[in-house]
Amino acid sequence: MSKRDYYEILGVSQDASEKEVKKAYKKLAMKYHPDRTQGDKSKEETFKEVKEAYEILNDDQKRAAYDQYGHAAFEQGGHGGGGGHGGGFGQDFGDIFGDIFGGGGGRGRQRQQRGSDLRYNVDLSLEDAVKGKSLEIKVPTYVSCEPCDGSGAKKGTSAKTCSTCHGHGQVQMRQGLFAVQQTCPTCSGKGKVITDKCTSCRGQGRVEKTKTLSVKIPAGVDTGDRIRLSGEGEAGEHGAPAGDLYVQVNVRDHEIFVRDENHLYCEVPISFVTAALGGDIEVPTLGGKVKLKVPKETQTGKMFRLRGKGVKSVRSSSTGDLMCKVVIETPVNLSGDQADLLRQLEEKMASSSKKHSPKESGFFDGVKKFFDDLKS
Repeated sequence: MSKRDYYEILGVSQDASEKEVKKAYKKLAMKYHPDRTQGDKSKEETFKEVKEAYEILNDDQKRAAYDQYGHAAFEQGGHGGGGGHGGGFGQDFGDIFGDIFGGGGGRGRQRQQRGSDLRYNVDLSLEDAVKGKSLEIKVPTYVSCEPCDGSGAKKGTSAKTCSTCHGHGQVQMRQGLFAVQQTCPTCSGKGKVITDKCTSCRGQGRVEKTKTLSVKIPAGVDTGDRIRLSGEGEAGEHGAPAGDLYVQVNVRDHEIFVRDENHLYCEVPISFVTAALGGDIEVPTLGGKVKLKVPKETQTGKMFRLRGKGVKSVRSSSTGDLMCKVVIETPVNLSGDQADLLRQLEEKMASSSKKHSPKESGFFDGVKKFFDDLKS
């Protein structure tokens, strides 16, 4: 009796992706499984066809052979139609649910456990964060064991296939029609056991060590930024890949500047004479001092923007600005003569206070009106 086309059985096209093949299989397997069809022999045979088609089309090598030679590729002692796929319906049902919930059927060894990621905190001055810096850090971690090259086995020996799970990494326990799969207790899911362990790492394939790394801090980083060093985390056990190292940046507070993203802010004290008459003052930037022209009649709190004097973004070519807020400083420690001069100035300005101090006059006019309204 000729066999049906595997693609036709699953209801997929010949160029169907692995995901489409798996989706079709899950749907049909759940529909035709004997535990759901109450002994219907025809549907039981359909289930066998579905399972056989999936096992061929889900394997890249077998699928390529089938596409070229058809069913003949698996005859004469090859993969064989329905005869070589046994294991019982309990096992089949376990495979279906394992595949649906991410277990993949449990037939292969567990993937090697990647080493843990690490974090290293580094404190930077604002200047170093803005300009960038190269530094060396010392990181205590696990590294691959050199004598055994990370295998965990004594030099000249190697791990052997686990006799309990025969290299699968999992064992099955039958419970009626169901097959429960568990991690192999002998090899902990690795599929292999080490009988002659390396004396340096005691079979772990890694040892503790403090390693020195060079880290390049890019210009423009800010608090909260992370620099990823791929493969510089903890080495995995038994030759598994290492994790990553994340360098966490913290920028310390600055005595003069406050940073807000790519902009810098600072306060610059000026005399009331400069504020009244205007003049040039020097203001600090991270690149040195620059001159700032203060116009006459400048009020305290006035903000001046110096474009391009902020921080260059670490993610683009744009550069922020420096925002300078001028604060008028009240004179202190005046001599008698100096105090007299100020009183004379005040007396001369008193007759026209609205002209010279419009904010002050406006404020007190408002206060007077407020109390007048309360009386009325």
